Amino acid sequence: MSLFLTWLGVMFPLVFSPGPANIVFAASGAKVGVKRSVALVAGVDCVFIIKSVIIGYGLGEVVQSHPSVMNVMQLVGSLYLVYLAVKFIKSSGADYDKSSKELSFFDGLIIQLLNSKGWLMVFLMFTLFSAQSQETFGGYGIAVLIVWLAILNISTHFLWVSIGEGLAKISSNPMYEKSLNLFYAVCLLVVSLWLMLDNPMIKSWLMPSS
Repeated sequence: MSLFLTWLGVMFPLVFSPGPANIVFAASGAKVGVKRSVALVAGVDCVFIIKSVIIGYGLGEVVQSHPSVMNVMQLVGSLYLVYLAVKFIKSSGADYDKSSKELSFFDGLIIQLLNSKGWLMVFLMFTLFSAQSQETFGGYGIAVLIVWLAILNISTHFLWVSIGEGLAKISSNPMYEKSLNLFYAVCLLVVSLWLMLDNPMIKSWLMPSS
């Protein structure tokens, strides 16, 4: 219990913080509701589980030893967020239709696969808790961390979808719905810009060493 509470104290703020995936979850919940967002959540969390298995069982060292791959993924992921933001902005126009097509399982896969911050979060978890979990649970320590993270992710992600759906239900005014959709688009653009400016490739281009 002591290990779990310590782990939860570290991981919950990281999982719950309004990153790219959580903003998309809230937007999806507002746009199509919880049921039609299940495929999106499944896509994101499938990748999270795969990341956890890869990193937890040692193959993460291969990824970590090639930072340029992570940098490219972060840049491509940022551009994909811009693409999603543009879609939300378009759906905020005069032709706004709440019954429009939901984001798919494939969208979820892409969002999380290209989310370099997601990789770093899983690296952090195993760096901090691998030794303790193996002391506590023996050979099952890594598997326990993977299960804990999967449960935390899935429950938190559905919470974000529910928050988005709840905000959408506050008012049935079309202008409110359009404004909410536009708000999510702006949030995605801000996160995307931050990821781009934080990317070492972009930093080296903007501030070349003398």
